[in-house]
Amino acid sequence: MALPASPPSKAPGSLRGQLLRWLILPLVALVALNAVSLYRDALEAADVAYDRSLLASTRALAERVSVRDGKVVANVPYVALDSFETDTLGRIYYKVTGLEGETVSGYEDLPPVPQNVPRSDLYPALVRFYHADYNGEPVRIAALLQPVYDDSMRGIALIQVGETLDARNALSRRILVGTLLRQALLVLAVASLVWFAVRLVLRPLMRLKNEVETRALSDLSNIDEALVHKEVRPLVAAMNGTMARMQDLIASQRRFIADASHQLRTPLAVLKTQAELALRENDAAAMRAIVGSIAGTTDSAIHLANRLLTLARIEHGSGSADMGPVSLAAVASQVGLEMALPAVTRGIDLALEAAEGEDATVNGQELLLHELVANLVDNAIRYTPPGGSVLLCIARHGGGVLLEVQDSGPGIDEAEYDKVFMPFYRAQATLDANPGGTGLGLAIVRDIATMHGATLALAPGAAGLGLKVSVLFPACEAMH
Repeated sequence: MALPASPPSKAPGSLRGQLLRWLILPLVALVALNAVSLYRDALEAADVAYDRSLLASTRALAERVSVRDGKVVANVPYVALDSFETDTLGRIYYKVTGLEGETVSGYEDLPPVPQNVPRSDLYPALVRFYHADYNGEPVRIAALLQPVYDDSMRGIALIQVGETLDARNALSRRILVGTLLRQALLVLAVASLVWFAVRLVLRPLMRLKNEVETRALSDLSNIDEALVHKEVRPLVAAMNGTMARMQDLIASQRRFIADASHQLRTPLAVLKTQAELALRENDAAAMRAIVGSIAGTTDSAIHLANRLLTLARIEHGSGSADMGPVSLAAVASQVGLEMALPAVTRGIDLALEAAEGEDATVNGQELLLHELVANLVDNAIRYTPPGGSVLLCIARHGGGVLLEVQDSGPGIDEAEYDKVFMPFYRAQATLDANPGGTGLGLAIVRDIATMHGATLALAPGAAGLGLKVSVLFPACEAMH
């Protein structure tokens, strides 16, 4: 059962928009919290100021309370009450209570002091502040305990002065509007600064965008990392690395096309010549011989084309996926069976040596490993004279698996060991032994070995005769 396809990743969107959102939205939240804190502090300061004014009115009224003829009296003229209302938008109510709880003066139904109201510690006076409702309106009341005495008596009178909250509410609204206005202006100013700062900071990225957009299609030179900020330079370095790999890929493709066209031109020209000869030939036997030559040339061209396609596929990374455990001994055995007929036809002894029970598992791609072994064995058979031998050996070596292919052919001069892995290069000894070779076998072997993390080495064969090719693969567990 096929696994469900993962949903496509969502594009991240505008970098400028994200920066503005991540900077301004938290700023707005912080400013809102700050505005609430400032508003509360301002209200507390206003309450303290109004309570101080209310206490002053209460004290002024207390100064007019005295004892006369054994009774508490309050001399509160209208002018005194009018002075209480000079700095307020609301109304003032008062009440003076005597020593026995009787109402001496003022509004008798003014709400009494609740039992749970603590004494204020802000002032050096026995005063309590509390909220109450009076005549359907909320009021703030200050209750002051005032000592009164004369020669015949002494005691504590209660003076209460209350005021409506109109002035306090009006001040609260002014504080709120002022606070919100200042914070809004602050947010607007900061948002403008952030917008200009983000635009200024992103200007190098815009220059980078213009640099890339205005480049010619063939221009794969490096981008100057100094165009952008230090944090973005790794991205530019990665882009430069990608363009360098593209340059190598394009150069490889051009070399491949040039080499392929050069190598294919010869067999195609030969085919054309042979076909023209066949058209002019009237003798059936000669015609048959020419057709046989055409078949041989066609086989050579097919062999060359197949190897070119294999080399191109490997150079472009095809087959590097789907790696897994592969028994190198099983691959070698299969190749031995496939190459048995060509070896017998040429009178060559082809042998396989692999220790039984020995783990020869490597991590790789089975088809490519088959191609590697087949190229080595095919080369060995092609360049070994009749009556010679080819030995294919698989064994554990150190921490890896060793593949060796040894022949009794002409060998290769040690000075040419590094050159024979180049595409289309052919050693002088191989040219003499097999003029029709392609020069691609060892190049294919090298690329497949590199893809599998294997090391490749050449050495003279047994007793200094022929060539021994060794490929050391890391063990399967070492590849994980």
